[in-house]
Amino acid sequence: MKKAVIFDLDGTLTDSLESIKISADKAVGEFGFGPYTREQYKYFVGDGADTLIARCLQAGGDKSLAYFDRAFVEYQKIFEEYCMYQVAPYDGIRELLDTLKEKGVKIAVLSNKPHERTKDVIHTIFGEGYFDMVQGQTAEIEKKPSPKGVFRILEQLHLTAEDILYLGDTGTDMQTGKAAGAVTIGALWGFREREELLENHADYVIEKPLDLLQYL
Repeated sequence: MKKAVIFDLDGTLTDSLESIKISADKAVGEFGFGPYTREQYKYFVGDGADTLIARCLQAGGDKSLAYFDRAFVEYQKIFEEYCMYQVAPYDGIRELLDTLKEKGVKIAVLSNKPHERTKDVIHTIFGEGYFDMVQGQTAEIEKKPSPKGVFRILEQLHLTAEDILYLGDTGTDMQTGKAAGAVTIGALWGFREREELLENHADYVIEKPLDLLQYL
């Protein structure tokens, strides 16, 4: 039996697309770009806040990212206010997490969202101390698909890659888990599609959170 599950946050544990959309639309809107649709944001997100803003600007025609520095500063300020806007866990997530805890399986979060905002979301939705470890993006931890965040979690929980499942909803997540040597599971309720997950070497793809239990 696996000893831990590492979860991506946005698109895996929580539907946070509206919080990201309103923040990014406001930020790039200051410079005449956007707004963009939810469907566009499903492909803008997943690779960190800096990449999100770059994709928003490029989609609006700023190919050289002339407005990036100012727009990114705006986004960081705005997102601090709106990071919990309409954020909620996906159906079945609480049941999955409670079942894992009952089984003695540790649970951790690894997100490309800035670390403080990652903690804000997790502590607000699930309560402080509910997860065994929460890791967002910091200066010391390279963004996914770097496996450094996974290695940090494994070190803190005294586990190896063979002990865990890695669950996420994007190709970047699958690359991250694979780079760390973990079994990767793609979540179809998130922002991306089955094809992307399989192309990036998901070991398994599941349609509902509780489906993960069969791979423990």
